[in-house]
Amino acid sequence: MAATAASTLQIAAAKPSIFSAQTIFRGGAANVGINSLGASWAKLSSVCHISSGRHFNRTFTSSPAKFNKASTKAMSESAESKPAAGLPIDLRGKRAFIAGVADDNGYGWAIAKSLAAAGAEILVGTWVPALNIFETSLRRGKFDESRVLPDGSLMEITKVYPLDAVFDTPEDVPEDIKTNKRYAGSSNWTVKEAAECVKQDFGSIDILVHSLANGTEVTKPLLETSRKGYLAAISASSYSYVSLLQHFLPIMNPGGSTISLTYIASERIIPGYGGGMSSAKAALESDTKVLAFEAGRKRKIRVNTISAGPLRSRAAKAIGFIDMMIDYSIENAPLQKELSADEVGNTAAFLVSPLASAITGAVIYVDNGLNAMGVGVDSPIFKDLNIPRSS
Repeated sequence: MAATAASTLQIAAAKPSIFSAQTIFRGGAANVGINSLGASWAKLSSVCHISSGRHFNRTFTSSPAKFNKASTKAMSESAESKPAAGLPIDLRGKRAFIAGVADDNGYGWAIAKSLAAAGAEILVGTWVPALNIFETSLRRGKFDESRVLPDGSLMEITKVYPLDAVFDTPEDVPEDIKTNKRYAGSSNWTVKEAAECVKQDFGSIDILVHSLANGTEVTKPLLETSRKGYLAAISASSYSYVSLLQHFLPIMNPGGSTISLTYIASERIIPGYGGGMSSAKAALESDTKVLAFEAGRKRKIRVNTISAGPLRSRAAKAIGFIDMMIDYSIENAPLQKELSADEVGNTAAFLVSPLASAITGAVIYVDNGLNAMGVGVDSPIFKDLNIPRSS
């Protein structure tokens, strides 16, 4: 099974040991931004003015929110000769390859936007069966609203590469995939071929992002998961990261950085997140530490992973209980608000920037603090306690 965007399986993280039946399920809540980071975080200006035959411009769009949105701050071209105010995230001159972007509202898209806003050149790898729809939507302007960067410009993606990270080399592709009509017209989409194409086109990259996950039996409890389904989840969701770094590491500039997306189910029980996906996320986090050592020693590359909370993406909705998990998070997390994709994107921009030059082998939680909770405070057990709530 091909690896799809990480948002497909980035289901809500819930560390609490008590799941309350009285959790209020609110439908249709909009993504919200985070509180302003202060006056020193001035308006961001993108300097990523790249053009090519395949432009893929994208950003995360937020609906009206109760919180002010914080934006990654980059240095504008007009201010290049002036000292930068505050502590800017400056990725000018850096090139990023983001694997697993297939629409305009997942974590991969948000990360691409934040990196572009900070000045990085953006390349993306899109799952082959989704490539045509994605490119068509971009060409027809369906993503125009979500392409807007904080300075008003549109995020540009220099080139989009077809990618199926389940297959490392052309020899690994079975005949039924080769002849599948969804793959017709595309070539050079295995991990090895994609890395070779990027090298041929651009020579090197500085940033590698893994935003891929898929589990063919994710709705099944682990006790009902087949060996095939379990291994498929591991292949698409964790080994794909090993493969990407294995093939892209030789073209990464020393001092570069790579990040992936994980989920709290790697270490806590999340009923409904099955099919081997919790095991895949645990493997991904373990691999992050090992890869941090190996890639760090070999090419001075930093390796981190972001444990993101629930996001109401189109892909996540297909799993069936994303709304429930978002509402659970809002009821129980220290910060009672809905997580937005750009909060994860901005964290990614920080992690790949020089500001995080000593951070590697880390799991960074971006989930409004839900990972810190030991119980679900919306449980009837706590009804007589004076538990503070956000107004």
